[in-house]
Amino acid sequence: MINLNFLGRSKTKAKFKKTYKDAKVSYLNRIRWAVSMFYFGMGLCFATWASRIPDIKTALQLSEGDLGSILFALPLGQLVIMPFSGQLVTRFGSHRILIFSLLLYVFSMTNLGLATAAWQLSLGLFVFGIFGNLSNIAVNTQGVYTEVLFKKTIMSSFHGMWSFAGFMGALVGLAMLAFELSPYTHFLIVAGIVFLMMAFNYKFLIKAKETIQTEKKKLFSKPDSALIWLGIIGFCCMASEGVMFDWSGVYFKDVIKAPGPLVILGYTSFMIMMAGGRFLGDGMIRKFGRKNVLQISGIMISAGLFTAVFFPFVIPATIAFMFVGLGVSTIVPTVYSVAGKTPNVSPSVALTTVSSVSFLGFLMGPPIIGYIAELSSLRFSFAFIGIFGVLIALMVSRIKAIE
Repeated sequence: MINLNFLGRSKTKAKFKKTYKDAKVSYLNRIRWAVSMFYFGMGLCFATWASRIPDIKTALQLSEGDLGSILFALPLGQLVIMPFSGQLVTRFGSHRILIFSLLLYVFSMTNLGLATAAWQLSLGLFVFGIFGNLSNIAVNTQGVYTEVLFKKTIMSSFHGMWSFAGFMGALVGLAMLAFELSPYTHFLIVAGIVFLMMAFNYKFLIKAKETIQTEKKKLFSKPDSALIWLGIIGFCCMASEGVMFDWSGVYFKDVIKAPGPLVILGYTSFMIMMAGGRFLGDGMIRKFGRKNVLQISGIMISAGLFTAVFFPFVIPATIAFMFVGLGVSTIVPTVYSVAGKTPNVSPSVALTTVSSVSFLGFLMGPPIIGYIAELSSLRFSFAFIGIFGVLIALMVSRIKAIE
């Protein structure tokens, strides 16, 4: 059970019930906005890094195989801290961990712009991954708490803010390229924006206390089987997302041969549709049901990736990446929402379990793309990841919690 003891009592409650109710609704909306802004800050940081991958690859003279190996460091950092993330969030509170980890996430992002050698970039991405995972568990725990307050599905809209930030990050990246600013200068500007966002919203994070006793189980005790299946679905989705984040720019540059700034067109189109799909996702799920939405989403992922492989031209590839973005939009938010409400398991621990499996997709997807591209071609590696969408559609029916 979660004790959300933070709203306090209104002195005017007895005399002015309507005023109290309106004030409470307004405060709840302010909480939702604050949590949304932290999702936005995280998305902006990641998109900022992703938008400059092609430039950093060129500056460090990296091959596809080299880049694939280096990109392995980011999810490796996430996995190293992941067994401890849930315990840290439970012990110190998701609001404290979120503020602490996001500050260091931003700082580690700026350091990526200083890398002059492959090992420096690898180390920077490892640290970036550690604080990214802590922020991820903490912010999604906040998202679950907020859903409890609103008593309806709103997790998809939170992830929509993350995706919208990715779109904005891509636009900012395009502007930075046009002004020929270095990655480090670009990263510093974004860091300042995120720091301001945190300053205006950190006071409204939910100060919740988890009272579930399952935290006392052994660190590596057997997890709930439903959480494992949710994690596998998340794995397939995050592998597809990871490929789009890390390789869409390279794909448009090396395969599509997109000119100049249009290199990030594929990434931008992907992020636009992923953001749009997440803002509409809660309503779609309420209307058509989780299972139907997730199955259709899996098919769209496969259809988009295969289209980009068979029609490697700017317009069809851009449309294809839009399909991938729409396909992945609702899967992770839904998986997290279902996991966070698992009976007898605290939200932070449930989210850690699902993330531990899901982020293996982030761990394996981008490096596998690089290795397969080195052995055959980048197009063939995208086709391989395209299979994962079909697997999502097939596995959704195995989860009873998904209706």
